[in-house]
Amino acid sequence: MSDATSESNNTTPAASASTQRQRAAQLAQALRQELHKAIIGQQDVVDGVLTALIAGGHVLVEGVPGLGKTLLVRALARCFGGEFSRIQFTPDLMPSDITGHAIYDLASEQFKLRKGPVFTNLLLADEINRAPAKTQAALLEVMQERQVTLEGRALAAPQPFLVMATQNPIEQEGTYPLPEAELDRFMLMLRMDYPQVDEELELVRQVTRSARTDILDVSGLRVLLQAKDVQALQKIASDMPLDEQVLDYAVRLARSTRNWPGLALGAGPRASIALVRCARARALLRGGEFVTPDDVKGSALAVLRHRVRLSPELDIEGISVDQLLQQLLDQVAAPRL
Repeated sequence: MSDATSESNNTTPAASASTQRQRAAQLAQALRQELHKAIIGQQDVVDGVLTALIAGGHVLVEGVPGLGKTLLVRALARCFGGEFSRIQFTPDLMPSDITGHAIYDLASEQFKLRKGPVFTNLLLADEINRAPAKTQAALLEVMQERQVTLEGRALAAPQPFLVMATQNPIEQEGTYPLPEAELDRFMLMLRMDYPQVDEELELVRQVTRSARTDILDVSGLRVLLQAKDVQALQKIASDMPLDEQVLDYAVRLARSTRNWPGLALGAGPRASIALVRCARARALLRGGEFVTPDDVKGSALAVLRHRVRLSPELDIEGISVDQLLQQLLDQVAAPRL
């Protein structure tokens, strides 16, 4: 009896970690199902946003108008019990409109800090490329260091903190391209494409039944997790077992972009880190017990596409970044576990 008890005690930590991972995966999958009540189709984009949430990174969603980019963020905010803020980026938006500023209080005859909308858990930066570079740069510090310096004081942003930015890649008038330093701070860049025929039929059917003009209603979605639950998911994902060969594969993928034919600019070390963090999050999301090379490979396009630059010759030929990266993924050997 004592031997059995002793054996049970010895296996408890591993069994406990496995149970935690299973529960975390169930919660993440329930969140995915809830989001799909409002978002019809767009499976890769929904999974990408959940991956960024679990991996503790920021996400840039690109797509033409009307595909549901803002709806996705609103749906996630509805399912998440934390604080949510939205900033509509415009050409006249000032940095202080994002971070906050000091105001003089006549009653106390002192300056008081008024915090901006960036002090939240989930921040939607809508049409981020409509604001000039100095306003976009107001997000740099908080995205990297999770703090904002106001009047010489470093104020911590609430945890967890996630920036979801949207941009329209087609429209050029009145837009300002995001600088490389800011693009690099987004863990993932997701492309939202037109829906499939059956998805668009279902979308039109649901929207035209609704009293709300041309958008799907998110008010019926359930609140499934609070801020502490997101932090718990992030902790469990960061402890997901990762073989040294898989780690090496992620680093080799990022490093390959630096001397790959046709790429004028390769990805930096942030890409290697993002590949590993996203792979762990994807493994948790699918209910896995450890990270596989496919988890790394499945994250690679979204992690790398905004961190590399095509050479001018290939750009002229009309070859896309995704096409070149797919060639790289096909040719860099993955380990067999």
